[in-house]
Amino acid sequence: QVQLVESGGGLVQPGGSLRLSCAASRTIFTINGMGWYRQAPGKQRELVAVIIRSGTTNYADSVKGRFTISRDNARNTVYLQMNSLKPEDTAVYYCYADWAGTAGYWGQGTQVTVSA
Repeated sequence: QVQLVESGGGLVQPGGSLRLSCAASRTIFTINGMGWYRQAPGKQRELVAVIIRSGTTNYADSVKGRFTISRDNARNTVYLQMNSLKPEDTAVYYCYADWAGTAGYWGQGTQVTVSA
């Protein structure tokens, strides 16, 4: 069983920054993809950013230019740098990862609250 452990959430003012981390208990060098989703109260879970094995990244339109996803294969960790945060970014952020032959794994979620 693979574990994904997220950290870095919290309360930040509008315009501020946070960096989320997701540490995997398995090497991420061979991932198909790894990324971040978020779910706000009363809304469906949505993709925020993803990085695939080749290093190609993809972002939701709402976060392009503000968020950056990156990975450190040596630490089996993926990061989400979030800048210029807005109140509408408030949500629980979930890490997701999948490898060939697996159904994919989710982290437990970390709360991000953007408020003055």
